[in-house]
Amino acid sequence: MTDHPLPFRDPRLPFAARVDDLLGRLTLDERIAMLHQFAPAVERLGLGPFRTGQEALHGVAWMGGATVFPQAVGLGATWNEELVRRVGEAVGDEVRAKRATDDRVGLNVWAPTVNLLRHPLWGRGEEGYAEDPALTSAIAVAYTRGLRGDHPHYWRTAPVLKHWLAHNNETDRDTASSSVRPRVLHEYDLRAFRDAVRAGAVAGVMPAYNLVNGRPNHVSPLLEQHLRSWTDQSLVVCSDAGAPSNLVDSEHYFDTHEEATAASLKAGVDSFTDHGQDSSVTTGRIRGALEKGLLAEKDIDTAVRRLLALRFALGEFDPGLDPYASTDAFDTPGHRALAQEAAEQAVVLLENDGLLPLAPADGRTVAVVGLLADACKLDWYSGTLLHRSTPLDGLRERYGAENVLFAEGADRVRLRCADGWLRVPEGTAPTDGGARGAEGALDPALLAGRTDLPPLVCDDTATELALVDWGDGVLTFRTGEGRYLSVADDGYVRASADEPGGWVVQETFRREAVEGHEDGHRLVHIGTGGYVSVAADGVKVAVAGEGIPAAGATVFTTETVERGVDAVARAAAAADTVIVVAGNDPHINGRETEDRTTLALPAQQESLWRAAHAANPRTALVLTSAYPYAVADAAASLPALVWTAHGGQAAGTALARVLAGDVSPAGRLPQTWYARDEDLPGLLDYDVIGSGQTYLYFDGTPLFPFGHGLSYTRFGYTDLAAEPDGDRLRVALTVTNEGAVAADEVAQVYVRAARAEDRDLPRRKLAGHRRVHLAPGAAERLTFDVPVEELGHWSVAHDRWTVEPGTYEILAGASSADVRLTTTVEIAGEPSGARPVVRHGLEAAGYDTQQDTEILDRTKEDGDVVAPAHDGRPGELLYRACDFGAGVGGLTLTASGGGSVVVEAGGERAEAVVPDTGGPYAFRTVEAGFGPRGVHDLRVTLRGTVRLARIGFTPAGGTE
Repeated sequence: MTDHPLPFRDPRLPFAARVDDLLGRLTLDERIAMLHQFAPAVERLGLGPFRTGQEALHGVAWMGGATVFPQAVGLGATWNEELVRRVGEAVGDEVRAKRATDDRVGLNVWAPTVNLLRHPLWGRGEEGYAEDPALTSAIAVAYTRGLRGDHPHYWRTAPVLKHWLAHNNETDRDTASSSVRPRVLHEYDLRAFRDAVRAGAVAGVMPAYNLVNGRPNHVSPLLEQHLRSWTDQSLVVCSDAGAPSNLVDSEHYFDTHEEATAASLKAGVDSFTDHGQDSSVTTGRIRGALEKGLLAEKDIDTAVRRLLALRFALGEFDPGLDPYASTDAFDTPGHRALAQEAAEQAVVLLENDGLLPLAPADGRTVAVVGLLADACKLDWYSGTLLHRSTPLDGLRERYGAENVLFAEGADRVRLRCADGWLRVPEGTAPTDGGARGAEGALDPALLAGRTDLPPLVCDDTATELALVDWGDGVLTFRTGEGRYLSVADDGYVRASADEPGGWVVQETFRREAVEGHEDGHRLVHIGTGGYVSVAADGVKVAVAGEGIPAAGATVFTTETVERGVDAVARAAAAADTVIVVAGNDPHINGRETEDRTTLALPAQQESLWRAAHAANPRTALVLTSAYPYAVADAAASLPALVWTAHGGQAAGTALARVLAGDVSPAGRLPQTWYARDEDLPGLLDYDVIGSGQTYLYFDGTPLFPFGHGLSYTRFGYTDLAAEPDGDRLRVALTVTNEGAVAADEVAQVYVRAARAEDRDLPRRKLAGHRRVHLAPGAAERLTFDVPVEELGHWSVAHDRWTVEPGTYEILAGASSADVRLTTTVEIAGEPSGARPVVRHGLEAAGYDTQQDTEILDRTKEDGDVVAPAHDGRPGELLYRACDFGAGVGGLTLTASGGGSVVVEAGGERAEAVVPDTGGPYAFRTVEAGFGPRGVHDLRVTLRGTVRLARIGFTPAGGTE
């Protein structure tokens, strides 16, 4: 007789058998309920409630205080997998520790984000690791391994990768379609997800809001065709918040929610994140889909089986055996030290003519100035700070407070209207200790939106405010006590926020000129779009249903008490050296839901470094930002330039240690820094090959290249060797510290085909990297094991991965542009040959190059077509080296829509008219005479609304 009356409770059985047993005991309603993010308890079987989703991008987020590590892009800048694995372990332990005292904390963590940093204006660039798929994969594998833990059966946490697939725009993010051709799909976007899944430390993925090739990611066939083909492990697909409803409500891809829900489940979505904690809408749709025959119970069981497997792996049913169940490692000295180490390793030295390091010395004074000089900024996916270090804090600690001067550089202003001066009433500063964190820092989550404080008034007394223009005319106002003007749900303006933040930022405003008032302006509250108006009971903003027309809004004039540039210039002139700290606030001008509009540093911050430099040539600019900036003038003018992502709780201490020389900088850029906006492709242009994006294909001169970063010492590279060994390429080189400072170096190995420019192949591609610490004079022989397949590319001619025979170059050095050593290897490979078009025809999306076309969906379930991208403008496709053999007797086009298709090859030309088929999914076959022979490039021109799926060719003399 067993001690475990129910088999699913028996830990001696394999997880799969236990899952099957439990699944068989659940009623249909209980199984349906498990498909929502918030699955209820099943009390009759002793099952507790379960939720998917816990944000943990660079620390435990949204659940109060936690250790805050550098932003994900900062972790990517470390180029250090071992460090990132330890960060993942620490975050996983803190998730477990918080779960032990707060059952709102989930163990299914939605992290990391592995979307590639293809476009530097993407608002969520802070969440990714790199523009390169190999580096992104390496960092993601490390982080997920830390989150997962190393037990063979039980998982510390269950990581879910975000966001599947080809997602790099917040503009129209739920309706925009990414046109991704096969080479970009296989060589770029899929690669970022593949290696982490294959490594076995990933529990699943989250589809992105956008569409790919005209089809929403939540019904993508690629989930089954690729994602789940990479592993035998059960993977859970969790929808993004609200995305299931978007299939009908904003995308209009399906007519009913029952159809959309059924299609999502069949495509592979297992957990529906929709309508918050109210699961009734989702479960109602699933029942409706069952009743209409759109779903079968087996579809539900497939998804529930995956969700149950996840719960077993997290130890839910074996608390006595789960090695992570008793973890209490939270805010430990080790975690604090790790946060500082990560922040130090993320610092990138961009330029330096000898100003840095700036060692403390008797009589040396340092002015730290700039809008971020005394800031420790968080982002949407940060936890609440338990500890806080700003650049000013760090420099005062390192150089001595008496040796550090400070000027923020914000303009000091007063606002006046017809009723008097804008004033913050007494009592606005919060006094309740419960709103403060462990170190006394005010918790912005508790302060923003407060309604128990008095609203602003207009009377005879003025309150001086710090005014910052963050770019694009986005303004914030802050009191001398550090409180931002904020708008609560009741519409009143109060000085109540510790920082700008929230899903809708309530602390940002914009000026609007007023006709007839030369110096007057209205204030628009960006969060609501309403106008600021002075009322008898206080200053307020129009709330829903009470819109104040522009003519009725209060007109303000601004009196400048002191210009920020003047304060900065004074501090700079009084100091030996100046550190200007500039950058972004992660809740403003570039964040989830909002892309940036320019690479330029905001004008107010541009003026500050120029003022500092004019007053003191010994000026360094530190960019603390989630994104690259085009700062060519600063790079050319200033003696030193530094970049670091927002570095979390230890950011200031870490920066000061690097500036002082306690740590030699060794961070490396994880993405290209372009020199100007004109170097960028369109935000929605996902063809990285055709439009020359990222270091892989960009043929211009970047401001700073991928992999760039300087040191306080010199490193030499010698003895590069590369030798094919079966399906591997053995690469070795020696790195020597030739200077007098112990430091890290990041050795980088790139590969390229000797004639890459002839075949639209990468100019160079990262194949290996290693961060190594070397004492002065020390040398280390580094070895890299590179799969030969890394030398290849996706052959659209043969629909497979191909490594062509020939000469390949191996390049080693300190960045993608700083190549120190080169050697070559001969690879036997397999010649791909010409396209066998007579036998296999041409899939329209398998082109080599295109102009003015887009890839769309052939059906709602699967397949691609190509169509003109712009009304009234033809689209052009090129298919290289098509083998027509002894000749063809004609062609057949499979197309929908309406228009014409012109096909040209070998001096032959055919034009076929495609009559309007009656809809995008109503295909018909059109024939035309066409008679080339031999091997030729084939050109296709598309006009009208035609959607071309396929071209078939008839051999001369009939079918084969």
